[in-house]
Amino acid sequence: MAADTLAQELAQKSTDQLKQDLLELVRDRDGEPLGKKVAFAKTELAPWFAELNRRNPFPDPPDQVDLVVGVWWPVWSTIPFQDTFPGRIYEQSYQIFQANGYYANMARYAPGNKLPLLRRFTNKLLAYDFMIVQKFDVRSNQWFIQNVGIEQAFRLNLSPLTIDKAQAWFESIAQAKLAADAQSQSTTPNFDKLDKSTAKKYEKIFQATPQLEHLYIDRDFRLVKTQREAKQRPSYTIAVRRAER
Repeated sequence: MAADTLAQELAQKSTDQLKQDLLELVRDRDGEPLGKKVAFAKTELAPWFAELNRRNPFPDPPDQVDLVVGVWWPVWSTIPFQDTFPGRIYEQSYQIFQANGYYANMARYAPGNKLPLLRRFTNKLLAYDFMIVQKFDVRSNQWFIQNVGIEQAFRLNLSPLTIDKAQAWFESIAQAKLAADAQSQSTTPNFDKLDKSTAKKYEKIFQATPQLEHLYIDRDFRLVKTQREAKQRPSYTIAVRRAER
């Protein structure tokens, strides 16, 4: 379909239909190789991104802050760090924003969990829970993101990383960070549990100052554009609200 024709067709759809279309387009595709996802965003998803951006009900960052608080599920993303480790369990991946200005990206990793022959074994082995802790703020009509910590934990993969468990883990970390803030203490992430190659990647991530823009946001749906550095290609994330249990 020609670009102009598709743009006209999308303009006729309701916003809810555009969001459902986008979710359907990315269904079961978050596990694809990063390069394939980047190309898919550029060649297939861009018209939906543009139309939703045109309809963004809250285009001003100060109006977005209250909307982001809570738990989100990143349905599909081209952010590279998420799949640095093998075996990410997509249903146990979360973005959590707190009203105190702290924000976490976290996921459980269990290598082999996607392979039917190995799944019954990985369910009984150790899992690796990983969290990047960030602070967020809106100033001068822009989002500012600061990486402030990396947390890791090995756990038995007998029970999933539920929303309740994810929130409890993040809450304990955020409270410790707030206490350190109150005492003007800086915290440095510990990469000792990572191999040298992975540690080097995350040291670079930690030192970056990510740029964030909500192309579209409402109370249940976010389309986010991020860049780790100004010269880096943008990444896109589609996230939906997760009900807190």
